[in-house]
Amino acid sequence: MRSRILPVAVALAGSLALSSCASAAPEQRASTPTGDGHGEIAGAVELAEPALGLTSVDATGTVHHLDLLEESVTELGSTAPPVGMTTDGRYLFVETAGGVEIVDSGVWTWDHVDHFHYYRAEPRLLGTVEGEGPVTVATTNSSTTGGTGLSFEGSGESVLLDTEALSKGEVVERFRLDDGGLVVPVGSFALVGLGDEVAVRSADGEPTGQSAACVDPGGTITTRVGAVIGCDDGALLATVAADGVVIERIPYPEGTTAPRAVAFANREGRPTVAALAGDSAVWLLDTRQRAWTLLPVPTPLAAVTAVDDADGHVLALAKDGRMLVLDGATGAQRAATEPLVAASLSSGAAPALIADQQRAYLSAPAEQRMYEIDFADGARLARTFETASAPAFVAETGR
Repeated sequence: MRSRILPVAVALAGSLALSSCASAAPEQRASTPTGDGHGEIAGAVELAEPALGLTSVDATGTVHHLDLLEESVTELGSTAPPVGMTTDGRYLFVETAGGVEIVDSGVWTWDHVDHFHYYRAEPRLLGTVEGEGPVTVATTNSSTTGGTGLSFEGSGESVLLDTEALSKGEVVERFRLDDGGLVVPVGSFALVGLGDEVAVRSADGEPTGQSAACVDPGGTITTRVGAVIGCDDGALLATVAADGVVIERIPYPEGTTAPRAVAFANREGRPTVAALAGDSAVWLLDTRQRAWTLLPVPTPLAAVTAVDDADGHVLALAKDGRMLVLDGATGAQRAATEPLVAASLSSGAAPALIADQQRAYLSAPAEQRMYEIDFADGARLARTFETASAPAFVAETGR
């Protein structure tokens, strides 16, 4: 194991052109702290509501943050040119040629199960975790505790970061292994998946002796229930218990021949996640019920995410550039937009499809726009944000 603390970079100020067809803004946020320490850190202000934003990185590495309430845009600084990005709703883990650069958006939500606390602090660029990609980043639902896993396929290294240290502006490695396995944080432990097995390790990288079979581990997400790792025959669900980690197997339905799930997406923290089954079907995994559902879809898809709300909405990006609203029970199409991102898809760009409780967000790199869509109101286009540069990667932050 080796630990490193890397310097904090100074955030820069800037601006970005913005246009909108928005309705009135919601209730204004509180200006002073009101909390009792739940998820709070020194220098942060507690807010009356989440400070939701779209934080983006363009092809040159310039980072912009769009405040969805105020519709103001700030330039936070620059990373090296990005080749990928993952988020936990606060941090952006930007994959570059030299490793992973970490951006703190400065806005986050602390989940107390039956209620939430919302915070704002100064955004900043935290530093770089060295490694050779491609990289898989595994996050949890907490941006102030636990760990964050980075698995570098090129250099064959597996890293667990200290997320509490990130919240204090420091990049600290809890462990770095040379086995190249998938690293997934679970409470104060980490799962390392390699070959045909997922093994439990302590926060400092020591083996605990606990493991579970998992052929070709790939794809991971953390829900309100626990951490998911995709396997060739289904998924493993890891939860924290009083005496350590409990690992359960959730096999695909018997007789299923659809392609396996390899990338999961959902509304932040919700129990149900979605994944493509090739491009002609969708897998839904309900981690609370420990069950898979395979949905046929009306047209070939490029991306999918689960809203997991009372109406069972599933959002999908069709290969023709439309965003579809699907029925989570049948896969039938409920609504669709116009082909908003056709140019991006035809040029090989990868639009981001993001779901939250009330809206969907779709980035359009080639069109140099970002869209806000009311999926529950017939896929109505609520706002359009014009951008001065192409948003190569976009995350909703403050969640």
